[in-house]
Amino acid sequence: MMKIRPFAPADEGAVVELWQRCALTRPWNDPRKDIQRKLTTQAELFLVGDLEGSIVATIMAGYDGHRGWVNYLAVAPAHRSKGHGRSLMRRIEDLLAARGCPKLNIQVRADNLEALQFYRKIGYVADEAVSLGKRLIPD
Repeated sequence: MMKIRPFAPADEGAVVELWQRCALTRPWNDPRKDIQRKLTTQAELFLVGDLEGSIVATIMAGYDGHRGWVNYLAVAPAHRSKGHGRSLMRRIEDLLAARGCPKLNIQVRADNLEALQFYRKIGYVADEAVSLGKRLIPD
């Protein structure tokens, strides 16, 4: 049974390695900087899935008072289709709802068909919106 717990600083190496295996990292986003930034705000919304002492899943979320956001939902390829991603999403949804969060948004790369299928299975639908971004701090 996977244990869901808050991220701990000692998890950093295993988390970055998991994100790399799951193809979540990009050259323009330093995952270690993303972790350090997350630890400065709502660190309790950064969770890991621990299976017998190994990090097999992660989720990072936030709430800005208007919408909740999820980033870095990752499940190790060997541990997919066992309910771990669904369990992490359910925990984050509960934590955000307890804060009064009315809606949760997720950005998924258009070519990540596996992730899109997963989110649709658990009740997420595409919003009629265009995602825009602007880098303020280069990594």
